[in-house]
This record gives sequence, structure tokens and C-alpha cells, in this order.
Amino acid sequence: MFSDLRAVDVLAAARRLAGVVRETPLVPSPALSRLAGGEVLLKLENEQVTGSFKLRGAYNALATLPDERRARGVVASSAGNHGLGVAWAARALGIDATIFVPSTAPRVKRDGIAALGARVDDGQPDYDAAMVAAKAYAAERGATFINPCLGEMLLAGQGTVAFEILSARPDVASLVVPVGGGGLLGGTGSLVRRIAPSVRLLGAQSERTRAMSESLAMGRLTEVPVEPTLADGLAGQIDEEAYDIGRHALDAIVRVSESAIGDAIRLLAREHGARVEGAGAVGVAALAQGSYGDALRFPAVLVVSGGNIDQERFDRLSAERREPRV
Repeated sequence: MFSDLRAVDVLAAARRLAGVVRETPLVPSPALSRLAGGEVLLKLENEQVTGSFKLRGAYNALATLPDERRARGVVASSAGNHGLGVAWAARALGIDATIFVPSTAPRVKRDGIAALGARVDDGQPDYDAAMVAAKAYAAERGATFINPCLGEMLLAGQGTVAFEILSARPDVASLVVPVGGGGLLGGTGSLVRRIAPSVRLLGAQSERTRAMSESLAMGRLTEVPVEPTLADGLAGQIDEEAYDIGRHALDAIVRVSESAIGDAIRLLAREHGARVEGAGAVGVAALAQGSYGDALRFPAVLVVSGGNIDQERFDRLSAERREPRV
């Protein structure tokens, strides 16, 4: 549970990941600062080695496996980015890997996983079905299942995003993170709540990936419909552990529309020359439309969590040219 996560594990992960992952840029955003009325910076995890923050947790989880478990291989379920992280880490560490992704996963993610040498199973219709199949496959073969959002070592790796932010800008007042299954939130929250408790942790997700916000609003786990979304990396239901993370880590969480996500992708491309996927743009969408109100304090850092978007989709969104003027 969230209360069991330790800041010291995040710090150990930071040492373990040194020279493995990139310390991604933390850049000011004049356009978003004008929109928000205060200093806004972007943590560009879309420039990470595999195109998202997920490599941090995946590598830390695999690197801390004992030799006997490494020898039996690893299995993961993923909307795509976790699979890329596990595949990259498995190749680097000499571990056999099988990744289950939904049939709807972007081709750039599926092809990237295969190119890294992992087996890819894309026979399931959605994220949750892929997880069920992956767990069964791992159990049958005695392999280790690497959860995309949970596990102390995985969360510690994800928390290194916050470690880099706080190291560079100890004066940060708000941290905005995309929220799907709670992995990035759990990792960042485990560090922020313990060493910088005054920082506001604000979540963002799409209306079609609202499992966390819906559950928090209802006061219990609540299943949401599976719908197509630009924020495919945030898709899926949550479980009790993720719900516990949300309850203890978040100061606020908001939802944004599909059109707002498209606007945010275009804004990031125009203002920062950044190629960002929908899941990585939800925080920008929330800030651009003023969703946080008085909950947002400055300086604010928005985590741009990933950039793995199919070229065709990116080109189509870019051609629409509907981004808000700043």
C-alpha cells in the first residue's frame, strides 16, 4: 500500500538508474505560464530513452530481481510504454521477456517492443484483458509478472521523476501528473509526501480513462467503460492498491475531453517542438483550460509522461490546427 513506500527506495533507484536512463529536460513554458498566470515548467519524459517515464520503473524492477527469477524470465501487460520499458531493460540485463498488449495498442509501441527482442502478444481486445492473460501466462511458466503500475521497486523507479524535479527546482509548489493505474502517481507521491509535503500533487486524466477520478468521487472502486481514447496509456481499471495511492497522494484530480487533449498535443508541438502522446498531454490540457483553479500553485511542473504516438495520428492531429491561442 502507499504507506509502505519509502523515500529511501526512490533515492536508491536514482543511484541504480544513473547512466541508464536520461535525466530528462525540465524546461520553462512561456505559453503555459501566460495561460496559467504563473511560472510553469515541463518535465519532458517524452525524451526518455524509450519515449516515456516507464523505463525508470521497469529497469529498477528487473535490476533488483534475484538471479533465479531472472533465469525464469519476465512477463508484463501494458498499453505499450511499460512494455517498451520492460523489453529495453530485459535486453540490457539478459532476461527473457514476453509482453501482452491490447490489439488497440499504437503500432509504434507494438513494433518498438518487438524490435527490442521481446515476444509480443496482441491478441486481447483491451488493456484489462491483456493483464489477465499475462498473469495467467506468467503463472503457467513460473515467470515473474511485472505489474505496469504496482510493486515497490517499480514505484521507486517511477519516483525518480520527482527526485529529478525536486533536485532541480526545490521551490516547486505544484506537481501535475497524468494518472492511469497510479504508477507515476505512487512513485512521485512516495517521495513528495515524505520530503516535500507542501507540494500540491495534482492529477489529470481523460474523460474516457476516468477510473481513478470516478472511484475517488464515489468513495469506492468503480468500473468505467472501455472507450477509444487519445490517452491510451491511461486506459484500464484500477485496483485497491491503486485506489489507496490515489486517496493518499492526490490533492486534486481533473478530467479533460478528447478535444482538449488534441489541443494540448498541438500546443506542445507548436510551442516546444515536442512530439507527445495523448497520455502525456493531459496535464497540459487541464492547465490550459484552467481546470485546477485555486488548487494550482506556482512554480508548477507538469510531467509530460510520454511521446510514443503513431505518426499518422500525430499528423492528423497537427493538421486540425485547433490549438488555443496564447
